[in-house]
Amino acid sequence: MSTASFSASTLETPVLDSQLSPLLQQITEEGGYAFASMAALAASGDTRAAEAAKDMAWEQLHSGPWHSVVPIWRDAYAMACLHVAKHHYSSGELELALRALDKGLIMGGLALRDDLNLCVGKVITALRGKEVCENGAEQPKVEWCKDFNLAEMLRLLPVRSLSCNTVGRKSGLSLEGFLQEHLLCGSPVIISDCMTHWPAKDRWNDMTYLKKVAGLRTVPVQVGKNYWQAECNQELITFSEFLERIQFNGCSSKDMAYLAQHQLFDQIQELKQDIVTPDYCFAGGGEIRSLNAWFGPPGIVTSLHYDPHHNLLAQALGKTYIRLYPASLSEELYPHSDSMLSNFSQVDLDNIDEKKFPEVLDLEFLDCILEEGEMLYIPPNWWHYVRSLSTSFSVSFWWSHTGNPPAP
Repeated sequence: MSTASFSASTLETPVLDSQLSPLLQQITEEGGYAFASMAALAASGDTRAAEAAKDMAWEQLHSGPWHSVVPIWRDAYAMACLHVAKHHYSSGELELALRALDKGLIMGGLALRDDLNLCVGKVITALRGKEVCENGAEQPKVEWCKDFNLAEMLRLLPVRSLSCNTVGRKSGLSLEGFLQEHLLCGSPVIISDCMTHWPAKDRWNDMTYLKKVAGLRTVPVQVGKNYWQAECNQELITFSEFLERIQFNGCSSKDMAYLAQHQLFDQIQELKQDIVTPDYCFAGGGEIRSLNAWFGPPGIVTSLHYDPHHNLLAQALGKTYIRLYPASLSEELYPHSDSMLSNFSQVDLDNIDEKKFPEVLDLEFLDCILEEGEMLYIPPNWWHYVRSLSTSFSVSFWWSHTGNPPAP
């Protein structure tokens, strides 16, 4: 499709068109007079005003801690991203239009999400038509390299790893069995046979497939070994660039790039179609709270922490080491006093300071190597440390129900 064809076409934004005035009124009430002025100009086709509005909203999103951002500013950012994308699309700049839309999905609010997804679909269709014209035939399957040194990765695990009790594995676990034996009594378990029907098990091992369905999408990646450490940075890059970094940068901690706790499947619907929400998440009247992606090279570490929800961690690709401590040991694990980090331990299991944290070495724990095609149930408030042993792509299903145990 030619640039001229795009100039005669526009991205449709029915929600924004119908809600523009009330949204601008709400933004104005939060002090966004200048933004409202720029956004009104952007709606009439002023591209410089659209960019200016996006920059204003971006500043508001980064004016303090994320949880303190007034929600309407997230909608304001999504609005500006839509205006910018419409300009790029009409100019035939498809990649730039898609990048603006992805930023709106990642950082924007929910009010305009339907418009963002509608526009993404139209841009993706145009881009794929263009790609077929330029590249012709389908590209061959390219699998992830399996030639990694597992023995070397195991030597890097925390002290005493795989020396205590391991998490039990069960196959054919019924919903009633899961509810009575694990969920209600807070007992971890590995479920070994409930992912056989996932399309992701085959598709995500193919880099060609991942690039085809998501390669042009912009995603937030962490750069560094541990995404909770201060020296870890975040970058917005295309999924194709992310895949190439995993493939070629190996285990260099300085350049490690990975997705951590990102709601990738809300952003990229085609990847969501490759997974299936386990029925276990609804045992006892459960309600899904969050669906997150974890994807990166060997050696990525998530520090010892706990989450308030039930968690099924599904290993779609690769191997992961996980260590678990029950909620009853919370005090012995030295949680941070800062409320923002109170669910994280001060203890670095990879380098334990025995003088500062003398009790940790003697604590009993459960651990395991979660294999491809397995799911690990982590009860609420159980502390867990995670390290990828190979290129790893996993999905965590967080849910809650009325029988949650009390917080530690």
